[in-house]
Parts: sequence; structure tokens; C-alpha cells
Amino acid sequence: MSMETRRRLTGTVVSDKMQKTIIVRVERSIRHSLYKKVLQRGKNYACHDEKNEAKPGDLVQIVEWRPLSASKRWMLESIVRKAGE
Repeated sequence: MSMETRRRLTGTVVSDKMQKTIIVRVERSIRHSLYKKVLQRGKNYACHDEKNEAKPGDLVQIVEWRPLSASKRWMLESIVRKAGE
């Protein structure tokens, strides 16, 4: 799979307590099929952070990657916005 075809997601770092691993929360909006109300749904992704540079609250972009462990299938691509900015 080339770099152009890999999926990219944007989310917020919720945990950095592991070594070289961060947990990123990706939120998405869906519309209820019957009531048409917009609902928020989210999912947590375990991501590889080689330099331990992302901190909780940072907005980051992650990219799909080969399996790195039992749960890690994503890698940190860039930090879009640091927490508190």
C-alpha cells in the first residue's frame, strides 16, 4: 500500500502514558435515520509516536500503518495544533 492510498484521520490525543504509544480519539458526526438529529460518535485508536512528542489535548493527524503490535495499526503523521494554543 503506497503512502497516497493510506487512510488519514484527525483526532485529539487523550493519553500518552505508554512508551512510544498515544491514544487518539477520533470524533465523527452521524445523522439519526428516523429523527434526523446529528449525533457525535467517537473511536479510540492506538498510534505509534516514535519521539514521544504528542501530549494530551493535541490535535494530531494519524496515518494507517502496518501492524506494529496487537493493537497498534496507526502512526502519528503530524501535530496539527498543540494543546493550549
